[in-house]
Amino acid sequence: MMKKIFYGWWIVLACSLIGFYVGGVIFYGFTAFFEPIREEFGWSYTQISLAASLRGLEMGIFSPFVGFLVDRFGSKRLIFWGTITIGFGLILLSRTESLAMFYGSFLLIAFGAGGCAMVVTMSAVANWFHRKIGLALGVMASGVGASGLMVPVIVKLIDVYGWRTTLIISGLGMWILGIPLSFLIRNRPEQYGWFPDGMPPSERIPSLEDKGTAVATVEISFRELVKKRSFLYLIIAEVIRMMIIAAVIVHIMPYLSSLGLPRVTAGLFAGIIPLASIIGRFGFGWLGDLFDKRYAMAWTYGIISLGMLAFCYVQIIWVAFFFFLLFSPGYGGSIVLRGAILREYFGRNSFGKMIGITMGAGSIGGIIGPTLAGWLFDTVGSYRLIWLVFGVLSALSISLVLKIEKDTVNYL
Repeated sequence: MMKKIFYGWWIVLACSLIGFYVGGVIFYGFTAFFEPIREEFGWSYTQISLAASLRGLEMGIFSPFVGFLVDRFGSKRLIFWGTITIGFGLILLSRTESLAMFYGSFLLIAFGAGGCAMVVTMSAVANWFHRKIGLALGVMASGVGASGLMVPVIVKLIDVYGWRTTLIISGLGMWILGIPLSFLIRNRPEQYGWFPDGMPPSERIPSLEDKGTAVATVEISFRELVKKRSFLYLIIAEVIRMMIIAAVIVHIMPYLSSLGLPRVTAGLFAGIIPLASIIGRFGFGWLGDLFDKRYAMAWTYGIISLGMLAFCYVQIIWVAFFFFLLFSPGYGGSIVLRGAILREYFGRNSFGKMIGITMGAGSIGGIIGPTLAGWLFDTVGSYRLIWLVFGVLSALSISLVLKIEKDTVNYL
């Protein structure tokens, strides 16, 4: 008799598909709208980059609040209302006639994206897995990585129909895909007679025993969490990581255009970044389940640093290959390991709050990075200096990750 698939994997699939669409349209796809909007309105790179930073508020000001809501009400409701709000936001953005309306539309999109962001989807998955958390988060996050496939599609739609019609199509697509998938989400396995990883109640304790470590049934409280130095190290490293990632994602097409590459080629490069990150999302997620997650995460920061050095000379084809080989897996792996470390070291009772605070802090870097890169280009006409600075900062972050200390208590 064929063994029934653990329902947690269906949640992983639903969250992965939602992440695929939201990531493709809102996060990775925005770079395709950058130049058409600039050509129509004449706004500066700095002004448009600020809008991208406002879009990142779902990982910023809203994240701790969303984290509290997901712990309180569950992921299902947030994803449902988030998809509806994103659709309205994209359609409103298509009607933009002023800079104020442009920013206002992005604020609405950010509000909706808060309900579909990694805070919510990671929390949904973390509730259903423990020993396989790295693999589960890796599979889920790979959906976001695969969203790079949407960038060339968005570029083509803009070329054929214009950026306004493309936004309307994107908004309607959000409703068609996201609303049905939201009904597949379930909050906790205990409500259905199971425990994380699909264990029946009779097998729970033996399956969670760790080598030489007593299993504690207590959860870390929120107050205890914010006092931990290890949590602070992780937050600082996340701020630096998001500063780098957001700047690269937002400015990849304008940067390549400044180097003389055709728009189609630049769109292809923008799509390859998240696609190649799937290697890291799967690979480092799997390695994190086998080895110390801190060392795995330190490797991700190291190869991101080397990738930024290659990014300075990405117009050379063989250097571009090394950029994708280093930066993208490091970027993808760091996303997965961030959640896996939180789940293993601090438990799941306050996971929504933990990932919300971590991503909220990281969004400070996500706001600074694109805006700083845009300002520097407006000022000196080149991106190379900021890429070098980001490479150095990523290398320095390795020491922060290695300082994270594992608790003697194994939180469930």
